[in-house]
Amino acid sequence: MREINVAQVTDAVKNLCINANYELSTDMQAALKNARLNEESELGKQILDKLDENLKIAKEDRIPICQDTGMAVLFVKIGQDVHFAGGNLTDAINEGVRQGYTEGYLRKSVVGDPLIRKNTGDNTPAIIHYEIVPGEKVTITCAPKGFGSENMSRVFMLKPSDGEEGVKNAVLKAVEDAGPNACPPMVIGVGVGGTFEKCAIMAKEALTRPVGQHSDIPYVKEMEEELLSRINETHIGPAGLGGKVTALAVNINTYATHIAGLPVGVNICCHVNRHISVEL
Repeated sequence: MREINVAQVTDAVKNLCINANYELSTDMQAALKNARLNEESELGKQILDKLDENLKIAKEDRIPICQDTGMAVLFVKIGQDVHFAGGNLTDAINEGVRQGYTEGYLRKSVVGDPLIRKNTGDNTPAIIHYEIVPGEKVTITCAPKGFGSENMSRVFMLKPSDGEEGVKNAVLKAVEDAGPNACPPMVIGVGVGGTFEKCAIMAKEALTRPVGQHSDIPYVKEMEEELLSRINETHIGPAGLGGKVTALAVNINTYATHIAGLPVGVNICCHVNRHISVEL
């Protein structure tokens, strides 16, 4: 049994929140560079150049990439041979978010009640997804999510008879309805299967998979590639002003489901698609 003090978790989460908002992950940097090479629209190229300039300024000056520094979403994979000491794990994670958003001068965007809407002042509470895995390590992935793109996300409860084409049509509809509102070029996370809530969580987690890394399931990989091609054929383009590059990636996760259902979650993210991980 390995013991980890929750103070380590707090410190790790603080740094993840700050770094995710200041500097783009290497996979997203490569994806945007490739997008600039492939974009044919002159206006689209100009927009991608401006995005690149913005990213360089944020990295060099240690300031947020985007004014919407998101609601903190964390995926925490805990080895079953780990024991946490020194306090409550969830409290420790939220303390890390509080410190990160305060010390990093990141915008506090969380309201404590969805209808009363009083700001909590420190961007807590976070959205935390726990998973127990074998071993004695802990992996924390931080994926701050802005709501310009989050608001464009959808859940479709399809019929089994809708099949693969139904899934593709659902993804395309979500992207087309989003248009410029999700700050394209987008990354689209898709969850297929499970239940109402499971498909949405899978779609969210799919966004943390490195761009360019496809599903290990052959037919899913083909769907990812086909959907990316079809989405880029919509010519929504960078910033929604037309062009060849509407999306940078489509990442699909699947899970078992009920004989009577075919749930599909589509979680759309902007060109930043912030995600960063650490292993303790």
